[in-house]
Amino acid sequence: MPRNQEVIRQWKILHALESSRHGVAIAALADDMRVTTRTIRRDLAALQEAGFPLFDERDDDGRVRWRLDGQILKGLETGFTVPELCALYLSRSLLATVAGTPFQRDLGLAFTRLEKMLTPRMRQFLDQLPAVLTTKPGPRPRTGEAAADLVGRLLEATLHHRVASMRYHSVSSGRVKDYVIHPYRLAFANGGLYLLAFVPAYGNIRTFATDRIAAVSLEKQTFTPERDIRDDVFANSLGVNTGPPARVEIEFAARVAPYVRARVWHASQQLREGGDGTLVLSMDVCHDWALRSWILSWGPFARVVTPAALAGEVRSDLQAASEQYGST
Repeated sequence: MPRNQEVIRQWKILHALESSRHGVAIAALADDMRVTTRTIRRDLAALQEAGFPLFDERDDDGRVRWRLDGQILKGLETGFTVPELCALYLSRSLLATVAGTPFQRDLGLAFTRLEKMLTPRMRQFLDQLPAVLTTKPGPRPRTGEAAADLVGRLLEATLHHRVASMRYHSVSSGRVKDYVIHPYRLAFANGGLYLLAFVPAYGNIRTFATDRIAAVSLEKQTFTPERDIRDDVFANSLGVNTGPPARVEIEFAARVAPYVRARVWHASQQLREGGDGTLVLSMDVCHDWALRSWILSWGPFARVVTPAALAGEVRSDLQAASEQYGST
């Protein structure tokens, strides 16, 4: 049997033992895992050898049940069960999405402390699981010590409501601008770290990419927040826009309809089956560049039904792209 299946089965056994108050019989584990009792005995022995606190006991009816003692490990004063602690250890691969951000070093130190709560044999066992659970980090900004220091000051300004002066490189204008801001929140999204700040000069909240902040300094004066920000700050956008939502309808060709149907692209989405296997997706989102680039990514297999203005923008984008290849 492939080693991956064996490791996954043993992980399921740990969960079954931890979730049962009175223990689980070997026969019951064998039925659940669809293997022989001999295989379960080997799995239990392997887990014990790896250092997991498993033990068997006989109940009043004389039946032998296996249990997991979740409090036998040192360092579990936080109340974590053994499977919870192991799952947190395994989440290192999932947290690779923040690699390259100023939080990477702190996460590394936290996981180093977490490793000390597990025995060497436990870590050896758990290190096999990422072979069956992997992640691919998306694009992310380049960062360094300077970025970590900058984010630290932004966090201080946000927590203590400190007015800040900021020098920012604006991509839209191509200029470096100076702002006085009231930092409201930092948000991690789409591989980047963003600052949402109230700009008194404009009278509204704006979103700034932290990797385009050239400098920031905290002033002595404080501010009182004048606006409310929802928990999901970018809920209305497929990207990192905070604008108001509007209805959009997109028709997808039969060739890509199964891929569109298989995912939730936005919380507001609605699907309607069209003719000849086509699929119409409706959702209420910001009509921003994130939406347009997503539509364009489907190439000739997506067509904007409404609104007409968005359809015109996408048509212009496609025509401009086509002209890039006109002479080749």
